[in-house]
Amino acid sequence: MKAPTEAEPSTVPRREIEKPLDIHALILTKDEEIHIRRCIESLLGRVSSITVVDSGSSDNTREIAASFGAIVVENRWVNYATQMNFGIDLLSNRGGWLLRIDADEVLDAEQLNDLRDTVSKAGADCDGILIKRRIYFLGRRIRFGGIEPSWQLRLWRNGRGKCEQRWMDEHIVVERRVQKSSLSLSDHNLKSLTWWMSKHNSYASREAADILSKKTEAFKPMVENGRKLSAPAAIKRFMKEKIYLKMPPAWRACAYFLYRYAFLLGFLDGRSGLYFHLLQGFLYRTLVDAKVDEILEFAKKTNIPLEDAIKDRTGIDLRSGV
Repeated sequence: MKAPTEAEPSTVPRREIEKPLDIHALILTKDEEIHIRRCIESLLGRVSSITVVDSGSSDNTREIAASFGAIVVENRWVNYATQMNFGIDLLSNRGGWLLRIDADEVLDAEQLNDLRDTVSKAGADCDGILIKRRIYFLGRRIRFGGIEPSWQLRLWRNGRGKCEQRWMDEHIVVERRVQKSSLSLSDHNLKSLTWWMSKHNSYASREAADILSKKTEAFKPMVENGRKLSAPAAIKRFMKEKIYLKMPPAWRACAYFLYRYAFLLGFLDGRSGLYFHLLQGFLYRTLVDAKVDEILEFAKKTNIPLEDAIKDRTGIDLRSGV
């Protein structure tokens, strides 16, 4: 099958009749052949269309997605926010609602109220709907340590939401009210722990660049007029930026791990929980702090602008957005 070429928003066909209850799923992919079929199958019969925005897969991701009826387009990767907003613009003429779901996630089938029933009950002033996200690690659902409940704005009125432009922890922002739902989705990645660690190393570089970007003029987060974070996302960001990042870097990751593992009962998730909270709660947070220190020290020793130090140490160019 011939790989699709890069598409502009105008190349996606307009539906003949735009229905207010239409739901259009949006999936970002790169080398997700192990996950993409499972993700799409969880959506079949529950959404009006599925669009996959691929950033150069070298496996069969695009072919598998297309074989299940998904619209597949390619777009060069800059960062998650830019790619998500490309997809949002791509579907702007579709009407209805947009559903954001990752390739390694599935929309759970157990809930009584399904997608269309959920949006049909949304008030006229509701722009976004929160969905519960579950995480599985080493084959076990992680329930404790502050991981659940995790409410995320994954479903929003088409034309009412955009992804805020950040290097890490980007969220969909909307103008009006957000409400909770009974819907849930599960993040159950099937790739190896080696891949997971590599991904979090990349995340740590992005987060370090995001933290340090506030000290530069090269990159400023996109602010959408009138749009705001959902309450769960706003609280999480406040706790991180106003409390966690104000603590001494030498011990805050340790304190965070102990808070999750002991105070928030993370130990109840058994061996998988121990590994998860150590790796994602302690090691990852320590790695972010270490990368921030590395970049600052490199900029000081070489007497170069902070933007250049970030690019040298992480490969992220704040000036160009790549």
